[in-house]
Amino acid sequence: MITLTQLEYIVAIDEYRHFATAAEKCFVTQPTLSMQIKKLEDELGVIIFDRSRQPVVPTDIGAKLIGQARMALSSTERIKEIIKEDRQEVEGTLKIGIIPTLAPYLLPVFIGHYIRKYPAVKVEVEELVSEEIIRRLKRDLIDVGIFVTPYRDEKIVECPVFYEEMLIYASPGHELLQKKEISHQDITNSDIWMLGDGHCFRNQVLNLCEMSGVQHKNLPFGFESNSLETLMRIIDVEGGFTLIPELAVSYMSEEKKKQVRALSDIKPLREVSVIYSRHYTKQRLITLLCEEIKSVVPASMLKRERGMIVEWKPLPAE
Repeated sequence: MITLTQLEYIVAIDEYRHFATAAEKCFVTQPTLSMQIKKLEDELGVIIFDRSRQPVVPTDIGAKLIGQARMALSSTERIKEIIKEDRQEVEGTLKIGIIPTLAPYLLPVFIGHYIRKYPAVKVEVEELVSEEIIRRLKRDLIDVGIFVTPYRDEKIVECPVFYEEMLIYASPGHELLQKKEISHQDITNSDIWMLGDGHCFRNQVLNLCEMSGVQHKNLPFGFESNSLETLMRIIDVEGGFTLIPELAVSYMSEEKKKQVRALSDIKPLREVSVIYSRHYTKQRLITLLCEEIKSVVPASMLKRERGMIVEWKPLPAE
């Protein structure tokens, strides 16, 4: 008979791809874990892991079984969550992945409120690029992501929480700051500083500017950062401009805000959502998280109709 413990073990091996590490994470000895996996394979009449390879990998049938095991474990966990919800208990662990262009501006204004309001919830936050958040959600390594959507993945649920404008940040004296009106065509030039590959905000900027690639002809050196704060500091010294999210402006001094401009012909927005796997169990924690985020952003940013959402992920082929 298949046990939940056996399912936990095969999921752990799939994640760590090493029997000894999986045993350590499951708080059992390696012989115990190996024995249980062998017992499960004998009972099912299949080989779940190819042990001849290092690191170990699931066989084709093993990968299917592991996917089903994840769903079974999630369904079991959901039973516990239903009881907690019925008792109005707010407790548990919430592992959050958040993208780097949101973390420094959003986390400080809501996370402290959340953990003080719900002290029985243990919150763990990690800054991750977009695709890594998706990968970890699908492998149950994090519970939720704070992420830019639409992403359009049938295995992921998207709960939009606010819509922030994409704004221009230019060096003092930059020609863009002299214009009364700035169109999105005005920012399609070669002195724009960009985030590095892997950032959804970079893709949004490329889509907004209708650029398939960027040539830094008018920049003093080539540099693609993982931090908007770094880009802004370089711009202050070396010139040029970049695009920044609206929340970043709230941390600026009045003097720095003079270097910020909005586009006049369109209002480009990025849709910020709390996302989670479709088989995720802690629904009440998600609802409270969304409510807390909505309570701390400006009311105007809750309105989708305030502008045009800029896509970052390529549309699926028809």
